[in-house]
Amino acid sequence: MTIKEIQEEIVDEFSMFDDWLLRYEHMIELGRSVPIIDDQFKTDNNLIKGCQSNVWLHSELVEDKIHFSADSDAIITKGIVAVLLRVFNYQSPKSILEANMDFIDEIGLKEHLSPTRANGLVSMIKQIKLYALGMQSKLNA
Repeated sequence: MTIKEIQEEIVDEFSMFDDWLLRYEHMIELGRSVPIIDDQFKTDNNLIKGCQSNVWLHSELVEDKIHFSADSDAIITKGIVAVLLRVFNYQSPKSILEANMDFIDEIGLKEHLSPTRANGLVSMIKQIKLYALGMQSKLNA
């Protein structure tokens, strides 16, 4: 699936829930499916700066696609990262760099997070895009 198709699928899923309590529960459930980062990658280098909670994000390039794994010590944050990984995992660096992030506003995520969690969301997206930029540079070298 393309990034856009996955984003549309997520928007459709979230639109099924009438209130944000149900959407939070859905995000928590998604957090249980996040590809868990191996303990060896739970390092300061993989710790996302700007998040209220600890969030580790690891990436590797496999057959020109980026494979992400992550973990967090907060259940809501783990759900947020799960949504992002669902969109970006197993995608090409170029696709990630070109991806539009409007789906986050469409599902109302940013407006329903505390300011510190919203900052964390922005930091997670920034780190995913930085990994993609680095991997794209390697592919072009």
